[in-house]
Order: sequence, then C-alpha cells, then structure tokens
Amino acid sequence: MDLHKIIDDMPEEVYQRMRSAMELGKWENGVALTEEQREHALQVVMLYQARHLEQTDHFTIGSEGQINELSKSELKKQFKGDTIAEFKQDEF
Repeated sequence: MDLHKIIDDMPEEVYQRMRSAMELGKWENGVALTEEQREHALQVVMLYQARHLEQTDHFTIGSEGQINELSKSELKKQFKGDTIAEFKQDEF
C-alpha cells in the first residue's frame, strides 16, 4: 500500500475527520484515540496538508514537506493593507 497514493486520493471529508480527531483526542463517536492512532493520524494530517492545502498560517507544512514558520514581522507584511471591517463612529 503506497501512503502517497492514499494521501493523494483521500477525500477532504476524511482529512477533516482526522484533523478533528487529532484536535479533540477522540473520534466522532466519542472513543478516545490510542497513542498509536494519534501518531498515525498526525502523520496523515501533516501529509495531507503538505500535498493539498496552500498554507499561509504562522506554522504549517509546505507543499515540499518543509516547515513554514513565519515571524511576527512577516505575518504583518503578509496582511498589511488587508481591511477586515470598517465602521463609522455612529454605527455602534
């Protein structure tokens, strides 16, 4: 079984479930992940992110498998000029 082929063919829904299980420490049915399941799920999530997601977060795995870790100044540059919301004083 080729792990790279499995990751390439994995539906996003499966990735989301694995990621959720990693974050919560349990499966959707409430059963806790074993240490072995946690280790394998982490590897699968990281591989999926590296192959399928265009990550711009502070700490991610890039498409070539490298760790992307942006400094605070790099993050500020990346989002400079992006306006999230604007309000006038009388709109509150």
